[in-house]
Amino acid sequence: MPKRILLVDDAVFMRMMLKDILQKNGYEVVGEAENGAVALEKYKELKPDLVIMDITMPEVDGIQAVKDIKKYDPSANIIMCSAMGQQAMVIEAIQAGAKDFIVKPFQAERVLEAVNKIVG
Repeated sequence: MPKRILLVDDAVFMRMMLKDILQKNGYEVVGEAENGAVALEKYKELKPDLVIMDITMPEVDGIQAVKDIKKYDPSANIIMCSAMGQQAMVIEAIQAGAKDFIVKPFQAERVLEAVNKIVG
C-alpha cells in the first residue's frame, strides 16, 4: 500500500511540484492544505503517514502547525520545507518535532531521500 502524504504550503505551485515528484515515485498525496490551521484539520481527518509542511504561511505558520499536530499525535511524521536563509526557523521546527527539512527550490532526489528515510 502506498504511503499517504499530506502537503501543506500556501503556494499552489509548490504543492503541485511536490505532488508531481511524489506521485511519480509511488506515493499517494491524500490531501493538501494552504495553512497550518487547515493542516491540523486535514491531519485529523486523513491520518496521513507523513506531512510535508512549509514554514512560512498565513494564519498559522508551519512551526505552530507542527506543535499542534504533534500535540494531537506525538508519533506524527513531519518534514519541513523552507527557503534558503531560514535556518533559525528550521531549527525551531525540528525542536518542535519535525523529523527533517527540504529546501526550496525542491530537488526531486532530496525530497525522495527525506521521504524514504522517514516512511520508506
